[in-house]
Amino acid sequence: MDILIAAAVTGLVLTGISHFGTIALVLHRRLRRGRRRGARPPAAVSILRPVCGLEHGLEATLRSSFHIDHPTYEVLFCVAEADDPAVPLVRQLIAEHPEVPARLLVGDDGEGINPKLDNLLKAWDVATHDWIVLADSNVLCPPDYLQRLFARWTERCAFVCSPVVGIDAQSHAAELEEAFLNTYQARWQLAVDELGYGFVQGKTILLRRSELAAAGGLRALARELAEDAAATKIARQRDRVARVANEPFVQPLGRRSFADVWQRQLRWARMRSLSFPALYCAELPAGGLPPFVLGCGLASADALPWGGVAALMPVWYGAEALLAHVLGWPLRLRSPLFWIARDLLLPVLWVRGWAVRRYEWRGHAIDLRSTT
Repeated sequence: MDILIAAAVTGLVLTGISHFGTIALVLHRRLRRGRRRGARPPAAVSILRPVCGLEHGLEATLRSSFHIDHPTYEVLFCVAEADDPAVPLVRQLIAEHPEVPARLLVGDDGEGINPKLDNLLKAWDVATHDWIVLADSNVLCPPDYLQRLFARWTERCAFVCSPVVGIDAQSHAAELEEAFLNTYQARWQLAVDELGYGFVQGKTILLRRSELAAAGGLRALARELAEDAAATKIARQRDRVARVANEPFVQPLGRRSFADVWQRQLRWARMRSLSFPALYCAELPAGGLPPFVLGCGLASADALPWGGVAALMPVWYGAEALLAHVLGWPLRLRSPLFWIARDLLLPVLWVRGWAVRRYEWRGHAIDLRSTT
């Protein structure tokens, strides 16, 4: 019994350190850097944006491409099919902003396992500039978009990236997705980067085409199901680093269904389990459920007062609320309910992440058995 109690105490301490420690690291990152901006990007930039179908906030996110505060950049929009419903919107935006060099490229140039990269291949060789940003269509680009990316670039960098923070949630499912994206996934990525172990996140990636060419160019990122995993491995293999923007960019969520949110999180979990299985194993004790279960076990063994268990959850989620408040991320009175729901789902998601064999991404059916 003493061994079990010692193990439970150790587990409770370790989960507490990981939770409160990551929050402390991100708050330290914010307080240390404040909202300081980096210098103006030193070179011209080509921004490649894959587009596939209409989604919430698409006009706003694509329009933001034309209002970036930088004197020399171009935007290359890529669609796989000429009849894609987003094509008229893209053409309209290009016509409305003749001051920004922009083109719409149509066609599917690849037969790889990553439909997004297949969509972008046609822009890779025709991009005018060496500095390239891959930016998902649902990312809202602020005026200082490029400044925030280049502010993190160093000579040892292979990539600079950014996770997204969900905003404009218009359904309970979208609020659940905020709970996954913001104070959980973005928190962990910022904290790990603060420790010097940055991982690439595919929503926004800054790179140099001339340097990636040595690794095989854009096609090298298609070696994995997820281009961010491939980019991270390329950086490690070349003894380079991947760094994360100080402040995440935002993604308008709108209305989501619970099925869509679950399938998206399941797809990402499966990609992590395939690309970084050892690190994926470490995700199992994440969230508020393991410490609560451990606390109840200790209280049942009279090793912890029940009052301590009762106080654990308010302190646990109170720290998460503090993080959202300080960083200006969406925070509502009911947010803790969605954080609790997320944490209850995490163990199920972790188990299912090992077993998924097939998923669909924007109409593309991906069979994992043919890619592993």
